[in-house]
Amino acid sequence: MSDTRQRTIIKVFRKYGLSLGPEALEFVEELLYRHEIPDEDVEFSIEWIAKEYNKQDDAQMKVSLEVLQRVYEAFQSSGDSQDQTDHELVDPESHLAFVDAFDMPLWHWSPERNAFERTTGPLTMSGSADSRTMAMRNRLNVIRQAVLRNEHFSPSTLPSRDREHLLTLRSTKQLLGRAGDRFLLFGMLSHSKEGKLCLEDQDGAVELDFSQLDQPSEGLFTEGCFALVEGDYTEDATFVVIAIGHPPCERRDTARSIYGHIDFLGKGSTTLLEDEQLAARVCMELPDLRFFVLSDVWLDHPETLFGLRKLLDNCIENSFIPKVVILCGNFSSRGIPQGNSREVRRFQDNFDSLAELISSYPSITRTTHFVFVPGPLDVTVNSVLPRMPLLSAFVSRLKSRIPKVHFATNPCRIKFFEQEIVIFREDLMSKMLRNLVGVKPDVRNDDLKRYLVQTILDQSHLIPLTNTIQPVLSDFDHALRLYPLPTAVILADKYDRYQMSYEHCHVFNPGSFVGSSFTFSAYTPSLQQSEECILSMDGEE
Repeated sequence: MSDTRQRTIIKVFRKYGLSLGPEALEFVEELLYRHEIPDEDVEFSIEWIAKEYNKQDDAQMKVSLEVLQRVYEAFQSSGDSQDQTDHELVDPESHLAFVDAFDMPLWHWSPERNAFERTTGPLTMSGSADSRTMAMRNRLNVIRQAVLRNEHFSPSTLPSRDREHLLTLRSTKQLLGRAGDRFLLFGMLSHSKEGKLCLEDQDGAVELDFSQLDQPSEGLFTEGCFALVEGDYTEDATFVVIAIGHPPCERRDTARSIYGHIDFLGKGSTTLLEDEQLAARVCMELPDLRFFVLSDVWLDHPETLFGLRKLLDNCIENSFIPKVVILCGNFSSRGIPQGNSREVRRFQDNFDSLAELISSYPSITRTTHFVFVPGPLDVTVNSVLPRMPLLSAFVSRLKSRIPKVHFATNPCRIKFFEQEIVIFREDLMSKMLRNLVGVKPDVRNDDLKRYLVQTILDQSHLIPLTNTIQPVLSDFDHALRLYPLPTAVILADKYDRYQMSYEHCHVFNPGSFVGSSFTFSAYTPSLQQSEECILSMDGEE
């Protein structure tokens, strides 16, 4: 077989983080010859084989001939197995898992192996100097590997395809001695010791000049976010920016097709084929299942318990029991002043009252999972991200009265069948707007919501800020990572509620529960969408 075909096979498998040995390469070449695949269809065919290979449970970076043969045999017999389906109804309880930030394994990106590697050593709350450096490098490397796979940066294996419009990333060290040339850089926006805005990568940093930039691309640019910056390098060692944008976001199905064998959540990995089958069954058998999401459940507010009772009464009256009820903080509208024992006692009494309220609905407590996520003003062991759950001393009655209660970290995740749902309670909009750098966007309120969502997902991180602005436990920075892209992200914020989808990821903010009405969101896993739910303050809905 021609060297061109061999190079195509090797490059496509390498694109998906796989390497071929001589036997596996010969097997793939034989398949192409046996089925008389023309040259123009070779790349497409190999892409399909590589994706199917990565769906297997025992797929490894060094391609196994045995697994390849199994993929081919499964393809050959797929027509015969269409009718062999399991008609037993799925049990949502057995496919529901709650994942705390401190339980997630750490997978760091290895540029040498061009693959994710699991850290085997213990993770600590204090971290180390090395772990703080590694956390930022992981943020950069995870985004960079996805960028280089993007169609605008990754050349085709076909020589006939036009390559003139491909973009090439350069590093800051390649700027030296090349004043007057134009470059495309990728790095983190940061401030130098002199207070000047710079772009920093693993090789160095360069000062940015925004005087020639009229308007950046969509999104919010903050100190600590990673950006693609195009511009000219000058004699005085500055970089005159002519365009700046966020890195392109990689969809969940694309990332899963490459890294589907990696168990990022620590709850067991599934193949893409299994995911597709489960998703279809959820749509068919659980179309009415809902997750309720409430934020700013101020237990010290006189209307809150009344609103919760009304919500539960409404569930009973309509025979509609949610599978999960997510209650996000803050659980006090004012927080607890330091050393104020009276407020501490009142805080605990409010949780006790909530326990009595929920336990008075036995038909709900038998089947519904209640998840409590602390807010910025709530009392936990630590005040940095990720935050520990609510202190046990405050929620002892909830634990004893409600069988399916979960006191989660902030952020936390829910794994439901093939879906990953991220829950994060932070006043994110105000924090991002306070730390904008470069050219600030002049946009309306609706665009700000869209910009925030786009920024968070493009950055593959819940809070793309430097550690000096938002302290993060370095050993657990991966718990805030959004790669692969989740199915849904709940950005519980005191900002106005919203819901939107970006790159097939659904993002929503339920808003504050108590206001002119009782407002919350209902997420439907079968549709992977949310909707606003409103209960009026009076007796009418």
